[in-house]
Amino acid sequence: MNSPSLTLSRGIARVTESALGPYQSAVIRIGFSATWLLFLLREFTHRQELYGPDGPWGWDMARQLTDDNHAFTALMWSDGQAWFEVFYLLAMLAAVALLLGWRTRTASVLFMVGVLSLQNRSVFVGDGGDNVLHLMSLYLVFTRCGQVWSLDARRAARAEAARARGERLRPDRVGVLLWAVLGLALAGVTLAGRFDNGRLVPALLWTVWVVLGLWGAVQRWARSPEPRILLDVVANVVHNAALLVIMAEACLIYSTAGWYKIQGSRWQDGTAVYYPLHLDYFSPWPALADLMSASGTIMMVVAYGTVMVQVAFPFTLFNRRVKNVLLVLMMTEHAVIAVVLGLPFFSLAMITADAVFLPTSFLLLLGTVAARAWGRLSRRGPGDGPALPSPRSPQDSTAGHVGFTA
Repeated sequence: MNSPSLTLSRGIARVTESALGPYQSAVIRIGFSATWLLFLLREFTHRQELYGPDGPWGWDMARQLTDDNHAFTALMWSDGQAWFEVFYLLAMLAAVALLLGWRTRTASVLFMVGVLSLQNRSVFVGDGGDNVLHLMSLYLVFTRCGQVWSLDARRAARAEAARARGERLRPDRVGVLLWAVLGLALAGVTLAGRFDNGRLVPALLWTVWVVLGLWGAVQRWARSPEPRILLDVVANVVHNAALLVIMAEACLIYSTAGWYKIQGSRWQDGTAVYYPLHLDYFSPWPALADLMSASGTIMMVVAYGTVMVQVAFPFTLFNRRVKNVLLVLMMTEHAVIAVVLGLPFFSLAMITADAVFLPTSFLLLLGTVAARAWGRLSRRGPGDGPALPSPRSPQDSTAGHVGFTA
């Protein structure tokens, strides 16, 4: 029988020696970046009305609000049309980079800047999914979400293979150049006094920049392995803590939503689902909404089932089978919401948040199916694709974080 001290030491070793949940963190990276990118693409023709300097929520009103709540948004640095267009494009490019896992740590920071800047520019734009995306964009900065299913992982695997063959690795010039350019941009913005409204985000940006520089310097010039091991342990602990926060955030969303529903009279009598189905704003398919709401029994079952699933979910995490069943139910519910109520981005954000609880075996199967489908589409053999490192392989602790990509 294991002693408590032995169990504790094993737990500490597990948390410090590896970044847990590599596939789960990769899924949430891909899911949230894809959600944001698709939203920006869909609203591209309406970007002026949503976030532009001449939109209904004008630049002066946004300035007054950010002066009061100290929210960070880079769109307040200038009221010019050119700056808005450039920044909107940069936000899309950052989402693409994070989606592909290119320079993941840097891409996650730029992704966060894009999300916060656009959302804080017009706080009344959103459908609920924007709040989830807002929080998760902050949490992703602290995760090592490029361990698998990313260009960083492929580059790390190739470097490991070259090292095994005894080849000399080329220095990471792209990472150094990217780090230097972003440092100059940060210095220019800081000296120009553009960080007046935001307090937390500027400090976070400078901290990440310094850490990236330190990481790159240690990886390149440290002669002994101790500094690398120390930085790797710190990165693992931060990643695991951030992943725990993401899981707790998802549980908090569902538990608070469920308990608030219990207090509502419409949820108590089982009619709450009926009303949004007959609002013009939430009825892209009126015939489908009428068909679903034709049965009072179905409406009552959906209403009561929604409340029970949301309240029960945090307590099912201790039972894998029950948790997986509720995950299927919740993801199915969000898929139905996306179609019936016309809220695709809210549903995508929630499904992505749910994905952090998916079992690794299922994600591995999903990755295999996706790789085979991609191989057929690109007319390549199954051995031509890049090898993805196993979550338990030695390079997992550094995959996606080589040199200045930490």
